Amino acid sequence: MLAGLLCLYFGLRWQDSRFFWVTGVSLSGVLGYVLVRLLAELAALRRLGHGIHAAREGLLDPTPVGPFGWTSVGRMIPEYNTTIAVLRQMFRTVEECQGRFLTERNRSNTILQSLPGALLSVADDLRVAIANRQADAFFGVDSGALIGVNLFDLLNLNERDRELLRDAFLYKRAIRNREIALQLGDAKRYVSLNLSFYSAEEDDMGGVLILQDITDYRQLMESVATREKLVAMGQLAAGVAHELNTPLGSILGYAQLLDRAAANDPRLAGYARIIADETQRCSRVVQELLNYARKDQCSGETCDLNQLARELIETFINCRLKRYRIEVVMELSEAALVAEGSCGQFDIVLSNLLANAIDTLDGIASPRIVVRTWAEDSYACISVADNGPGVPPDIRNRLFDPFFSTKDVGQGSGLGLSISQAIVAKRGGFIAYDASYRDGACFVIKLPAVDLERANP
Repeated sequence: MLAGLLCLYFGLRWQDSRFFWVTGVSLSGVLGYVLVRLLAELAALRRLGHGIHAAREGLLDPTPVGPFGWTSVGRMIPEYNTTIAVLRQMFRTVEECQGRFLTERNRSNTILQSLPGALLSVADDLRVAIANRQADAFFGVDSGALIGVNLFDLLNLNERDRELLRDAFLYKRAIRNREIALQLGDAKRYVSLNLSFYSAEEDDMGGVLILQDITDYRQLMESVATREKLVAMGQLAAGVAHELNTPLGSILGYAQLLDRAAANDPRLAGYARIIADETQRCSRVVQELLNYARKDQCSGETCDLNQLARELIETFINCRLKRYRIEVVMELSEAALVAEGSCGQFDIVLSNLLANAIDTLDGIASPRIVVRTWAEDSYACISVADNGPGVPPDIRNRLFDPFFSTKDVGQGSGLGLSISQAIVAKRGGFIAYDASYRDGACFVIKLPAVDLERANP
């Protein structure tokens, strides 16, 4: 009876206790068996504990049963190994999913970073959640500086474009290739805007914006449109110039005869001179129109821009600049600056710019004109700047349109800048208004430079 109670106390099977009771094993034998069983259970438990500790450290290896399979703990070890095998398979599946996730994330991130436009992902509160490198460069900030910024605080839009974007978020309207004007610091940029939303739910405001800078493209299209106007103007001039020159010549001749005949009548003579002057002005306009229709042939001539600027400024100083007390500052490059083309044609271009600068300085307290030359890449550059009122932003895109002029009627034909642009464009250069100049107006001319070392080996 005592042997059975000891077996029950130490967790032995009823068969073991019954065996001891039937066979009448002594108390010392029972205690010896219990001690062996207890040691075996402890050894199996220790082995299972090592396996659990290793699993906690991430080593999901099976625990060997060894000689303890007959113990209660030993019979639990196969179940533990089965659980470990299932966990190992689950972790392997998780690792594979994690690897695929990282691969897809890296692929998506590469695609986002390689987009040519600035990408902004906004959350429900319209704050930037994701921004690619192009967005950082576009707004001129360090990496990560855009995260958390409110979209409407970031985009400096005019009222029309701001209302467009506001309605798009309010009514969940996607935007496709919409041109907007964006103010970035002191510069105004034109941007193509695309907006898409993550879901169609009204409460979900999250979406993606892509901003593509199209300022250069827009200027190119304007240049193409201007050249088309020049071509049309040239065709028009070729058709009507000769027809106009004949009656204008007749009017001028009769006006001169009338001037001579009215020597005793000053009033009538004054009218005759006005008719003659206006007729000559019309003739000059016709002659300028003819310049559009003419095709220049390559003459191989070159022009030293520094020398041209000196000679032309000297002529103007002796005439209009001295009369109007205009200060002239010349910042000419030390090295020779030779451009491809005739000095006679470039004289016309530079004279037009100087004449316009002189006209805009009317009423300025300390009028000043700055003429500067420099070399830039493969171009010979010359600029004419003044400290006048400058050109209003809303008419800058019309400066080179034929017959467009800000002067009063009768003060200019509106062809000076158009003809200047045509002359420069035929030589492979261009003329542009420098919008970054803040002290007045500045026009920059860039002409293909002559490589003196190659031209004179």
